Amino acid sequence: MDGAGPDNPGRHGNGTARHDTTTAQHNNGTARRSPGRRSGPVRPGENRVAGVRHLLSGNADVAASTHSAGSADVTDGAGVTTGAGTSSGAVGAVDLDACYRLPPLAAGQVHVRSNFVSSVDGATEVDGRSGALGGSADRRVFRLLRWLADVVLVGAGTVVAEDYGPVIVPPDRRERRVAAGQDAVPPVAVVSAALRLDPSARLFAAPVRPLVLTCEAAPPARRKALAEVADVLVCGERRVDTAVALRALGERGLGRVLCEGGPSLHADLADAGLLDELCVTIAPLLAGPDHLRMVRGRRWQAPLTMTLSQVLEEDGNLFLRYLRR
Repeated sequence: MDGAGPDNPGRHGNGTARHDTTTAQHNNGTARRSPGRRSGPVRPGENRVAGVRHLLSGNADVAASTHSAGSADVTDGAGVTTGAGTSSGAVGAVDLDACYRLPPLAAGQVHVRSNFVSSVDGATEVDGRSGALGGSADRRVFRLLRWLADVVLVGAGTVVAEDYGPVIVPPDRRERRVAAGQDAVPPVAVVSAALRLDPSARLFAAPVRPLVLTCEAAPPARRKALAEVADVLVCGERRVDTAVALRALGERGLGRVLCEGGPSLHADLADAGLLDELCVTIAPLLAGPDHLRMVRGRRWQAPLTMTLSQVLEEDGNLFLRYLRR
């Protein structure tokens, strides 16, 4: 989705109140993560992020207050990729491919990356759509993450609410993907137990055949209808087992998984210990109360500790990349 354009309305597809909260459930036998260590308080002079790398030209006042003129890009001792600006705020173009490069995967291995945009106060939508939160730089990152992925994973409620279409990949990026051993265009994989999906929706008219990840209990008539326009994979008995679903994607060679929500699917992946990284754009606005967040559902037994690996900035928007510890 590129903003509210024809690729997909909204930005991240992070869902609205219409998201199907029964679409996914992790395997009860999945080993749960340990709570991890809590980091201690940051002492003066021990800032773990030494600076920010600017996507284009940043705010000169901010750059001047945090970096000396002519300072170079750095990587701090904690492994956080940062970049120091000059007094003018212009540091040249950032190689986003390098910033968001994924690790090499063995056959059948899966790496799950999620991508969201959020207001400073944690809202992931305004008036039910994510597009109002993201600007041009956010859309560049959003498109790139899709181009790097083998498959885009999304919940059924989000597909319906945001009128999902196929992933749009320009010719030069298609060539790069093919040269790297990927399909020219990544398919969209929809997670749904109830299969409340319209086979005539534009997603199912795409040249690249989508996948539908469902369960044995799904209505047979809907399964049959969707099988005409998508590859339907059964991943669980009464609910979609996200671990089984990811394994099925890995077996198809779709190991680089980009999850775009909604919040229930995202919560299930994280709670089951299946989320490897989170890319989030923090938009410089307060949305106010009563908005959706990145996760929704039952309370977790323990929080998931992540490590900040990267900070980028443009026009007051922060682009953060977190990796699972």
